[in-house]
Amino acid sequence: MLLWISILIQILTSSPVCMAQPGGEWKFVIEKQGIRVYSRAVPDSKIKALQVKCTMPGSVAQIVALLMDLDAATKWVSHTKSCKLVRKISPSELYYYSEVSLPWPLENRDFVARIRVSLDPATRIVTVDAPAVPGWVPVRKGIVRITQSTGTWTLTPADAKNTQVQYTLQVDPGGVIPAWLVNSLSAQGPIESFTNMKEQLKADKYKNAQLPF
Repeated sequence: MLLWISILIQILTSSPVCMAQPGGEWKFVIEKQGIRVYSRAVPDSKIKALQVKCTMPGSVAQIVALLMDLDAATKWVSHTKSCKLVRKISPSELYYYSEVSLPWPLENRDFVARIRVSLDPATRIVTVDAPAVPGWVPVRKGIVRITQSTGTWTLTPADAKNTQVQYTLQVDPGGVIPAWLVNSLSAQGPIESFTNMKEQLKADKYKNAQLPF
């Protein structure tokens, strides 16, 4: 899933000086409740890439099940107004449409993303790629379509009950988002979403989850 408030953090931490630097190392932004947020400059982009790291109380299969559970997205992904299946290709691949709610007078954002789950049989590391893709859903009046976005979840088993999670995102949110909104929300988004995620993983429906392979 795309964590919308995380996008705002990227905008907040972008500057002309940073943009002039090609790539670079991840720089620490904030940590709370074991959730660590980092950012780094991206060549030829005004928006910094974002990375979130934490240990989740659940198996890799449970986390994959939650990420593929589109109906649950509004319960844990910040500012998600809706999240709907567009087409299911297989148990490990699907397309979905999501609308992101922003306060007036800003226009909401939306996007279509393709989720693909893959497993490295040697390391047992699971990767979930969720890039934005063109087409599939007509552009709606009054909503800004996000067309450039790449999001990747890397899920590494820590032990029988915990998973090391790394989420990396680069996105162009389009349109204009004022500094006051960025400043008010930038430190909250990833922390809020990942905290909500921990709570969602406690649901009974994920307890016996199996990888979709």
